[in-house]
Amino acid sequence: MFSGKPPIPPRPIKKLMVANRGEIAIRIFRAATELRIRTVAVFTLEDTGQMHRQKADESYMIGSGMNPVAAYLNIPEIIEVAKKARVDAIHPGYGFLSENAEFARACAANNIIFIGPSAEVVNAMGDKTIARTMATDTRVPIVPGTAHAVNTVEEAKQACPLPCRHYSLYCSSVKSMVFLL
Repeated sequence: MFSGKPPIPPRPIKKLMVANRGEIAIRIFRAATELRIRTVAVFTLEDTGQMHRQKADESYMIGSGMNPVAAYLNIPEIIEVAKKARVDAIHPGYGFLSENAEFARACAANNIIFIGPSAEVVNAMGDKTIARTMATDTRVPIVPGTAHAVNTVEEAKQACPLPCRHYSLYCSSVKSMVFLL
């Protein structure tokens, strides 16, 4: 599932869209500009006067008739704008689409480099048990816990060697946080 090596982009990135707004978009634009990569912003009607729009080389309005959050989550429209702007890559920023495997897949399906983990890794990180296994397989240090999902308080009590007050800290695989005092 995960080789441990980041994938090599299939081609140089000459033009980058940031599918986000605000300070995170501005920081990504600054870094891209330092690398001589042209930048593309998306913005909503409500964000027309925002700084991220002015910092990009090009900007396109998205989400006509939508609230801003829905607009920044509108994968088909963002992909359409990216294709129209002829970008090589999309950086999702954080929040919004950064942890959306469907978005990573849509980028790949449209020959657009997704700046972030593959859709498979995004999916795996959404499941604590799979994420924990991937972390241990790649020797990433983890907090002590179970190797499998814990579904009940009784399972949590059996799995945790510490007094009850510590269950919520060490049983990281509990599907719902359980605080036992």
